[in-house]
Amino acid sequence: MLTILLTLGCSEPAQPPQVKSAVVAPAPAPAPAPVTVDPTRLGVFAPLPAAMTGDGKPAAPALVDLGRTLYYDTRFSKNQDVSCNSCHLLDSYGVDGMPTSTGHKGQKGGRNAPTSYNAAGHLAQFWDGRAADVEAQAKGPVLNPIEMAMPNEKAVVGVLTSIPGYKTLFEAAFTGDKAPITYDHMAQAIGAFERGLTTPGPFDRFLAGDASALTDAQKAGLNTFLDTGCVACHTGTYVGGSMYQKVGLVQPWPNQADPGRVKVTNNEADTMFFKVPSLRNIEKTGPYFHDGSVADLDTAVTMMGRHQLGKELTAEQVKSIRSFLGALTGTPDAAYIAKPTLPESGPKTPKPDPT
Repeated sequence: MLTILLTLGCSEPAQPPQVKSAVVAPAPAPAPAPVTVDPTRLGVFAPLPAAMTGDGKPAAPALVDLGRTLYYDTRFSKNQDVSCNSCHLLDSYGVDGMPTSTGHKGQKGGRNAPTSYNAAGHLAQFWDGRAADVEAQAKGPVLNPIEMAMPNEKAVVGVLTSIPGYKTLFEAAFTGDKAPITYDHMAQAIGAFERGLTTPGPFDRFLAGDASALTDAQKAGLNTFLDTGCVACHTGTYVGGSMYQKVGLVQPWPNQADPGRVKVTNNEADTMFFKVPSLRNIEKTGPYFHDGSVADLDTAVTMMGRHQLGKELTAEQVKSIRSFLGALTGTPDAAYIAKPTLPESGPKTPKPDPT
């Protein structure tokens, strides 16, 4: 008995049950502050108009319909295989994706074909500004021996007159005119159609007050675009297209074979000056620059920083600016650009001439 009691007395006291401590999850990281853009810095931009006309209203429907038809018609090119849409494809953001375009007999033009979207709002047309507006521009390629290669205005009018359906279209567009089918009227109609080629997009909604139209990355990119100094040239409604500038302003441009606007003005001070391109739809309209020499947009942005601003942009800056440029991609009006049924040729319509 004593042994049992001693044994019990030497036993360890019973341990209280252990209580497991609750696992506490780490506090979530605070959400990043939303990116903002100082609204006072946005005054250098403006939303796209509904139409690029003097009063902002579309041209008469009959004139636009005629212009749309002419834009797609190859028959007033010498070999009947080149139209406005051959180099400025409306289903490809108004470009053909080539460094320079292919014209009559496979000849190559000397400069990159810029987009026809939003172009009517620029200060002038062509890279060197040699045409005052889209109506004047429409006349040039038709008679250019490298592009559509028609011999003269009379030949163009002859083709149009030989197509019976054009008589109806021109008469509807130029009501009461005793001679509705003229070369000037052709250009006027194409210009009227092109003045409706606008591509509103996220940036326009943002400028109109919708802060959610741009992502935070795009807003940050806009801030980078502003801070870097890109708006020295790329400003206004079209984020460009409103001035001429010397390419290679700070550091000489690598390719100086094309002297630019000096060919138009004969003023040596205009050597290497070109129209500043619009950045609207820039992600969709490569290759870039007047010679179409750069296929990659990141490279183009880097070159602009170096040659125009004297800045070596970091990879992060380039990426940021690219994010903003994506907000400049708009949406063409599918119904407006739809290819119409072209009027049938008549018995006197000339045959293609490959010479």
